[in-house]
Amino acid sequence: MRYLIKHKSIYQYNQQVLLKPHLIRLRPRSDAWQKLLRFELNIEPKPEGISHISDLDGNYLIQVWFTKPTERLIIDVESEIETHKANPFDYLIDPWAIQLPLDYPSSLKSQITPYLEFSQGFVDPVALKLAQEISLQVNGDLTAFLSTLNQHIYNHCRYLHRETGEPLPPGITWTSRQGSCRDFAVLFMEVCRSVGLASRFVSGYQEGDRQQERRDLHAWAEVYLPGAGWRGYDPTHGLLVSDRHIALAASSIYSYAAPLTGGFTPVQPFLVTQLSPESSLEAEIDLVCL
Repeated sequence: MRYLIKHKSIYQYNQQVLLKPHLIRLRPRSDAWQKLLRFELNIEPKPEGISHISDLDGNYLIQVWFTKPTERLIIDVESEIETHKANPFDYLIDPWAIQLPLDYPSSLKSQITPYLEFSQGFVDPVALKLAQEISLQVNGDLTAFLSTLNQHIYNHCRYLHRETGEPLPPGITWTSRQGSCRDFAVLFMEVCRSVGLASRFVSGYQEGDRQQERRDLHAWAEVYLPGAGWRGYDPTHGLLVSDRHIALAASSIYSYAAPLTGGFTPVQPFLVTQLSPESSLEAEIDLVCL
C-alpha cells in the first residue's frame, strides 16, 4: 500500500510564551514493514536550531529549539510511505516459545528487560487476572493468547476519543470497559508482560475507513515473539497490524513514543498578565491511499 499523509499540529497559547526545546516524532520509520519515500517538515515560527537524532529504540527524532516569543506553534508534516506486510502471519516462532508463561533465555532477557517492566512499577492485579483467564482459556498457547486478548479488548471495551493526556492505568481501562487507543495499547501491554511477554507501545496512523473525514493519530502494541521479532496488535480495531498501519515510533515507555513533546514558559509573570498559562491543540490529519 502507498499513502500520502498530511499532518498539521497547531498550538495556540493565551499569551506570549518562550518555547522550550521540542522533540518531534512524526517521521514514519523505515524498516522491513514500511519504506519512507518522502518527508517534509515545516515549522512556524522558524526554529533557531534543528538536530536529527536516533534514540535508544532506533526511532528517528527531530529536536528543535527557539529563542523568540510567540503565541502560536505550527508543525506541518507531509509524508509519502509505502507499506509491505499484507500478511501479518508470515512467521515461525521458536519451538521453545509456543507456550505460556514465556521464559526468555538469559542472553535474550538482558536485552528485552525494559519491555517486561510494568507501567506502574508493579503488575496491575486486574490485568494479571485477565491474563490468567485468557491463558487458561487457550491452554497457554502463545499465538491463541495474543489473538484472543486482542479480540477480547475490542469486543468488550467502548472507544473514547481523547486527544491529549496520559494513558489510563490498565486496571481502570479494563474495569470501566472504555478508553482511547493508547489506553487499550497500554492494557494490552500490561496483560502481555504479566505472562512474561515483552511488549512495546507504538504511535502512528491506521487507514480505517477511507471515506471518513476526521483522522486521528493512532496507537497499538507490539510483542516480541522469538523467531518472529516484533509483531503488532491493534486492540482498538481487533486487528493484527499489517500494511494498513503506518508506524512513527515505538518504545517500552509510552511517553517516549509520543509524536511531540515539549513545553513553554510565559514571557511575563502572572503578576503582570493576571493569566495562568494555557495552551490548546488543533490537529489536522489527512491520510490518502495512492
